[in-house]
Amino acid sequence: MNLGKFILVALALALVLGLAKCFEYQEKDLASEDSLWDLYERWRSHHKISHDLGEKQKRFNVFKENVKHVHKVNQMSKPYKLKLNKFADMTNHEFASSYAGSKVNHYRSLQGSRRATALTHGMTDDLPASVDWRKSGAVTGIKDQGKCGSCWAFSTVVGVEGINQIKTKQLVSLSEQELVDCNRDPNEGCDGGLMEKAFEYIKKNGGITTEQNYPYRASDGPCDSSKITNAPLVQIDGYENVPENDENALMKAVANQPVSVALDAGGKDFQFYAEGVMNGECGTELNHGVAVVGYGATQEGTKYWIVKNSWGVGWGEKGYLRIQRGVDKGGMCGIAMDASYPMKSSPNNTQSSSFKEEL
Repeated sequence: MNLGKFILVALALALVLGLAKCFEYQEKDLASEDSLWDLYERWRSHHKISHDLGEKQKRFNVFKENVKHVHKVNQMSKPYKLKLNKFADMTNHEFASSYAGSKVNHYRSLQGSRRATALTHGMTDDLPASVDWRKSGAVTGIKDQGKCGSCWAFSTVVGVEGINQIKTKQLVSLSEQELVDCNRDPNEGCDGGLMEKAFEYIKKNGGITTEQNYPYRASDGPCDSSKITNAPLVQIDGYENVPENDENALMKAVANQPVSVALDAGGKDFQFYAEGVMNGECGTELNHGVAVVGYGATQEGTKYWIVKNSWGVGWGEKGYLRIQRGVDKGGMCGIAMDASYPMKSSPNNTQSSSFKEEL
């Protein structure tokens, strides 16, 4: 490689590493209105966010309040830290409306009580001290739902991707957009839905196609049946509900496969979560679908769930959350209140195409 090419490669690598680096601030950035404005401009540049002048001033006011909250929490001796992520100039109401809008409680009230099912994993004994399905190759990379309340679809897909890899040893990224477009009534695309209704759709439909075949758009659209006909489909045989308010039952399920869950993600600390074991104030207004892909404990003995989110790699621990385990009846933020997982024994329908492994 000649010197010119080497310099270009080095500059490109530095740029990538710079973009991947977490946005940081110092105490001096909070000293005055001018320094806060400079901090806001740096934050906007880092996240490539543009506003007109009038909107910029409004967003700066929101940003200032969020900076104060992040800084205040990080000065406390909590087991987790916050950061100025891409949501830093959104009010908490705007954030919750856009990113925690699956309305699980709303759809549950319309559908009535959860269906009682068997718990195949209920007889699991001698649970391992820790489980991480990422290390077993059963979890695809972090995805980003965008400003669409489709987290229920992402939660569902994590469960199906996981059991498919466990059964077939093939990790395939599956299509959330198919669920958003085609799994209607009672689910409503970007306006929210329930994971168990998505599992029912996948079984009835004869499977779900790949992300590559039916890519994500972060918006509602008509169901494109041409992307499903004669396309490879991952099939499931149904699903089982984990008994609600039972973290021990959830632990047994997670020891066997990734599990789709709902929780209350509307709080400010959730909005800016960066790292550590989350145990901040949160309710049980289930409004966000995620997936538990493991569990463990810190060196100090704090037990936690490993949660895969769908807000991109810039949120949390590269897109993941560790949230305290063994807290109360419903689990931290209601994580044990509405959990379910797909069952699979049937072979996949590969049609005329073959699956492309997507890691």
